[in-house]
Amino acid sequence: MGDSSDSVSVDMEGISFGGREHRIETSLGFVSVAVYGDPDKPALVTYPDLALNHVSCFQGLFFCPEACSLLLHNFCIYHISPPGHELGAAEISPEKPLLSADDLADQIVEVLNFFGLGAVMCMGVTAGAYVLTLFAMKYRQRVLGLILISPLCKAPSWTEWLYNKVMSNLLYFYGMCGVVTELLLKRYFSKEVHGSAQISESVIVQTCRRSLEERQSSNVWRFLEAINGRPDITEGLRKLQCRSLIFVGDNSPFHSEALHMTSNLDRRYSALVEVQACGSMVTEEQPHAMLIPLEYFLMGYGLYRPSQSSVSPRSPLSPSCIAPELLSPESMGLKLKPIKTRISLQV
Repeated sequence: MGDSSDSVSVDMEGISFGGREHRIETSLGFVSVAVYGDPDKPALVTYPDLALNHVSCFQGLFFCPEACSLLLHNFCIYHISPPGHELGAAEISPEKPLLSADDLADQIVEVLNFFGLGAVMCMGVTAGAYVLTLFAMKYRQRVLGLILISPLCKAPSWTEWLYNKVMSNLLYFYGMCGVVTELLLKRYFSKEVHGSAQISESVIVQTCRRSLEERQSSNVWRFLEAINGRPDITEGLRKLQCRSLIFVGDNSPFHSEALHMTSNLDRRYSALVEVQACGSMVTEEQPHAMLIPLEYFLMGYGLYRPSQSSVSPRSPLSPSCIAPELLSPESMGLKLKPIKTRISLQV
């Protein structure tokens, strides 16, 4: 990886597998954290979606050279995996109690304390976005900003609850079978890349499919149970003291959930980016669509891409406000839709 000069040399292979892996014992069990970059830089904490880890959920974003240079130049990355979701994870003992979403949020603060971190930037996908949002509500002084991809904030609808319950039973009795894999792939990706009888499956879906086959089904079941039992946190959204940037694919099954969440955040400090022809996992399906909004979002903290930076990235994040014009559609890219025109009053 590159140093903190005005140019960054990106080692793509090292991004995926060259980080330092830490297995941290918390009061709620062990959690794995992969660390990439200079620990003297500000911290960016990531949390993946169900059945994924940092490789299968964020690799596409970090393989995008511009996004990678922006993030690695300014941050040390701390990829937190849900319990038992890391590469090569063993099965969690059946005797261990099931963790709730609240417990998973509490684990994060223990991870930050282990590394001696103060306030951090957070990036999460769907279930991981929910856990990080809950963490931001419980520990407001520890979060500088939220970058959320296809986030959840409401309790599961009856449809989602039943869908998850079917998947939960399949995992429990049959393991990571073909039906579970297909249900998860439909959760992550749009039809454009998932394929059909006429269209072949894309490489990113094939790679994700192989990754899912390596997961311990009982560990995935545990995370699914936590997310399917999640409470509605809508009421707490307006009390968040950090700025939020939300991405969601137009074809995501959680599209309406992201709109609902955005409508309940303080609009002075939040923005919504709807990515066309994309599913839930924008980080893998269309990571390039995240670049311009990320750039403008981070400018509000005094952080820039290497070619634009004349200050040291080692300096702490500035608490300066994001100017409203930086969150305008014209500034953040054509795919940013005006929130008020897309929100239904019935949401």
